[in-house]
Amino acid sequence: MTEKHTEQYEVAVVGGGAAGLSAALVLGRARRRTLVVDAGEPRNAPAAHMQGYLSRDGMAPAEFLAIGREEIARYGVELVRDRAVDVTRGGDFALALASGRHVHARRLVIATGLKDELPEVPGVAERFGKDVLHCPYCHGWEVRDQAFGVLATTPQSVHQALMVSQWSKDVTFFLHEVAESDLSDDDLRRLAAAGVKVVPGAVAGLVIEDDRLAGVRLADGTVHAREVLFVAPRAIPQTHLLEKLGAELTETPFGSYPVVDPTGLTSVPGVWAVGNAMGFSEQVVNAAAGGYRAGAFINGELLFTDLDATPKGARGTARPAATDPRTIDDPSRQ
Repeated sequence: MTEKHTEQYEVAVVGGGAAGLSAALVLGRARRRTLVVDAGEPRNAPAAHMQGYLSRDGMAPAEFLAIGREEIARYGVELVRDRAVDVTRGGDFALALASGRHVHARRLVIATGLKDELPEVPGVAERFGKDVLHCPYCHGWEVRDQAFGVLATTPQSVHQALMVSQWSKDVTFFLHEVAESDLSDDDLRRLAAAGVKVVPGAVAGLVIEDDRLAGVRLADGTVHAREVLFVAPRAIPQTHLLEKLGAELTETPFGSYPVVDPTGLTSVPGVWAVGNAMGFSEQVVNAAAGGYRAGAFINGELLFTDLDATPKGARGTARPAATDPRTIDDPSRQ
């Protein structure tokens, strides 16, 4: 029998999206031996571009990630295309990867994001990221003033219908499987004030012409001409590793997410959650910032842990004085 070989890292980052790569960049620059385990399934893969990231507005998500991978490699960060399937904690964290590889790390960053479960309406999945969209901040400008549809998945979809009216004055709200009686008086008043047309009845599918959305077909055969359809996918947080470690989760309207402090630290000492692994609404720019914050804090926390473990009188390499790892990335102290 071949002896199982285990590799040791200071920090393992599970997830190679904006949040994970950002944390790894900070840690690599801090000279921490860091591993990124990336399954290669970013949430925004269907999108042709990303918006709202200053200096990167309009960049293709795949290009953004490719640049990030190149950047972390400059600092000796190792990235493997693999999937973490199990984790245990002894003195440190032991990760089992799908390839059979086993790694240990002193600290763990969970950046596994979430998956979008789309409504089971024919055509929605095939057009998602093209003319079936979910976020007006991500795509609203690019489709402004077109004929919008909004597919209700819950009564909370009213919020989406109201939001997209900022980008078009031609908005139709398809109730689909939501009863009009489920909408509050305030919902109906706001929809009317925004000029949103409310259409009851189940949606049976989409009408596609010349590889473009041309309409929304109801179950009764009625077709409403639309150029864009907004949907609200059901968020499936990828929290299996956090659950295995016993992290405290909290229920939200968008799924269960870990309880974290401002740095992303979970209820499990030594484990941080960043990006969509810790919240539904983390856009790329927010995820990158959260990864940076976690990486900087982890480096400081490791530094002070090691200094405090050094026997009194032992000689070591002189380091700049600091009083608290949380102040290390504070510009006001630089």
